[in-house]
Amino acid sequence: MLADKRDQPPTPSCFSRVLSVLIKAAVLIALLFVFDKLLPSISQQAQSFVVAKWQQLSLLQQELPTENSLPSPLPGQNLTDTWGAARSQGRSHEGIDIFAARGTPIQSATQGIVRKVGENNLGGLVVVVVGPGGAGHYYAHLEDYADIDPDDWVNVGDTIGYVGDSGNAKGTPPHLHYGIYINGSAVNPYPLLQKE
Repeated sequence: MLADKRDQPPTPSCFSRVLSVLIKAAVLIALLFVFDKLLPSISQQAQSFVVAKWQQLSLLQQELPTENSLPSPLPGQNLTDTWGAARSQGRSHEGIDIFAARGTPIQSATQGIVRKVGENNLGGLVVVVVGPGGAGHYYAHLEDYADIDPDDWVNVGDTIGYVGDSGNAKGTPPHLHYGIYINGSAVNPYPLLQKE
């Protein structure tokens, strides 16, 4: 039995077929344009993530600082062992103070990843760098920060901030409080610093 022509769906006109192809082409071009704009950004973010993780793993595999292995964060300034000195509220000093003129550039004593550029009550303006072996290098009482951000990589000697008296040091002679933390515990940085 032959089907009646009236039961078959109407054949699309030439115009509707062309219009359908043009719409699909326009959508495809729009998607390609969006991907072209997004992919470099996504690719750069992925690359930055991989580089950051590689740097972090590399640091953790390196040796912790040893005696006389670190340059002073304030080259040419007198180093005094102020570790353990009494502080307010029954605390003891968990670092050393290095005195210098206000605004003196503070250099990173180690290569590493910047973990914090911010403030806290005691330290005022602070920078924390995670260096070899995962040791945390804490720079406090800054006047200002250098042009750095968390997750930036710094090398030995890079400027990370400037000497000041922020935090609970307000009104004292400008100085840098420099501390080192290994596995979350403070260690005396004085023996680890090179003496000039």
